[in-house]
Amino acid sequence: MTLVDNAVYVNGKRHHNPDSLDETFELTRSSGGMAWIGLYRPDEVELLAVAEEFGLNLLIVEDALAGHQRSKLEQYGDQLFLVLRPARYLDDVERVEFGELHLFVGPNFVVTVRHAESPDLTRVRKRLEQEPDLLALGPQAVLYAVLDQVVDEYAPVAAGLENDIDEIEDQLFGGDAEVPRRIYELSREVIQFHRAISPLENVVGELRQNAEQYGIPADLHDNLGDVLDHVLRLVDRVNAYRAILENALTLSSTLASNRLAETSIEQNEQVKRISSWAAILFAPTLVGTIYGMNFDHMPELGWQFGYPLAIVAMFGMGAILYVTFKRNKWL
Repeated sequence: MTLVDNAVYVNGKRHHNPDSLDETFELTRSSGGMAWIGLYRPDEVELLAVAEEFGLNLLIVEDALAGHQRSKLEQYGDQLFLVLRPARYLDDVERVEFGELHLFVGPNFVVTVRHAESPDLTRVRKRLEQEPDLLALGPQAVLYAVLDQVVDEYAPVAAGLENDIDEIEDQLFGGDAEVPRRIYELSREVIQFHRAISPLENVVGELRQNAEQYGIPADLHDNLGDVLDHVLRLVDRVNAYRAILENALTLSSTLASNRLAETSIEQNEQVKRISSWAAILFAPTLVGTIYGMNFDHMPELGWQFGYPLAIVAMFGMGAILYVTFKRNKWL
């Protein structure tokens, strides 16, 4: 089993570091403390073993094993089940990586099951161990601290997406042919990000409004309010990103249509010019062809002014066509 950390806390202080889950359960019961177990990508057998040891509700375990769920909060008796969708921005590939985090919260235990690199729960544990008064509030304090860490880690993701959007705005007017594809991919990431964040508005709001039902101490009410404020600001930012990308996609389509129309108009103008010169050159060619047939019975062949007249006819017809095309703006 990928057991990241396993400890029993009494009055907000780390008292025991059990070597097994059996020992964790016994020490928790005997000391009257709280067990905090951190797991990383456990398989079904491992998770069921934890569920059996700590008496986790089987419905919660089934939800956890199903995975790929949206952020949510559910209560089964005296146990809470929280699903979070943490995220992190990968600068090297300019992409958002989404994970999944499950929290099982009981009267005297917390089990965290992490399925991705984010969030940094080691940081959460260190923070709470440095604030024993906060940790002494029990499992709900861990729930709050994990929520706070996940929401804090959303901020760099929002900043990364904003930077990508700024780059797209520059590319839009630069005529980059890859812009529509990038807008689509970025829109999909923003939608996924919105799906991860938006349910937290209800989750955190529910924890605050029904604090007694969920066993939330009064001392955590303001802390959860701070988390909710961060969530609301993030939701507003993400909604703004979605609107910008929708407008960018519309603008990209418009610019592409305009460029296509401009190309078509330019091609049409070129065809007009070519057709005009072809017609101008055809007129003298026609006259020259007729007089080049050398028939015996052509009266103009013996006429003194036949040659000059043919030349004048050639240039005259060409000039008339040139003026006509010029007046109609074909040339």
